[in-house]
Amino acid sequence: MSRTLRSSRHQALKDFLVERRKQAGLTQAEVAKKLRRYQSFVATVEGGQRKVDVVELLAFAEAIGFDPREAIKRLSAIKPD
Repeated sequence: MSRTLRSSRHQALKDFLVERRKQAGLTQAEVAKKLRRYQSFVATVEGGQRKVDVVELLAFAEAIGFDPREAIKRLSAIKPD
């Protein structure tokens, strides 16, 4: 499972989160506040050093304001490594 941090799907997920956050006009600190976490948590997710589980993906979706099914759809279109 540790290979997932370097997988193309993981890269796509972190890119998706950054893209959606920026489209929403939010900083990492603002997202972190909505998640009730530190900014460094968001930075490690966006930097690819930390995996995101389904519950966290839902929390990111609520904090940023996107439909989590968009992320799943995008990741499903990528061939696994």
